[in-house]
Amino acid sequence: MELKWTSKALSDLVRLYEFLSPINKQAAVSTVQSLTAAPAKLLAQPRLGERLDEFDPREVRRILVGNVEMRYEIQELTIYVLRLWHTREDR
Repeated sequence: MELKWTSKALSDLVRLYEFLSPINKQAAVSTVQSLTAAPAKLLAQPRLGERLDEFDPREVRRILVGNVEMRYEIQELTIYVLRLWHTREDR
């Protein structure tokens, strides 16, 4: 399996850092580090996350990494990280 980040997911990382850093800069750094490391688990267990049926027939799933929801899609031998949201964000 291969892992790829979409441009929206990368933008979400920046947005999350900017959302958290005014409150606690160290927590913002730690969150971004956790988020960039988390998808490695998916390489070993791609179907670890809950499947989101509203995206059928695509195989879009989500996992929680701390207080952040990470959505990803499995396409053949590639896992695409699609989006990230902090559970406290208005979305």
